[in-house]
Amino acid sequence: MRYQYETSGTCSEMILFDIDENKVVTNIRFIGGCNGNLKAVSKLVDGWTADRIAAKLLGNECGFKGTSCADQLAKAVIEAAEKVK
Repeated sequence: MRYQYETSGTCSEMILFDIDENKVVTNIRFIGGCNGNLKAVSKLVDGWTADRIAAKLLGNECGFKGTSCADQLAKAVIEAAEKVK
């Protein structure tokens, strides 16, 4: 399933990714944000389960924003995993 998540509180505006019935996340693409860093994050976690991504990235903050693009990805995959059930 292709999933689209509108971010909040970050420079990126949206995150797109695929998630399968085993909650494996692939083809992650951020719209906006720090292009090089977000491409690297996307490559590093490609093929991970939603649970593993959330465990590593949830709560990661960027400056004083209280969130980050990585944190938003964690929230997105948690939300998507709930819909896959």
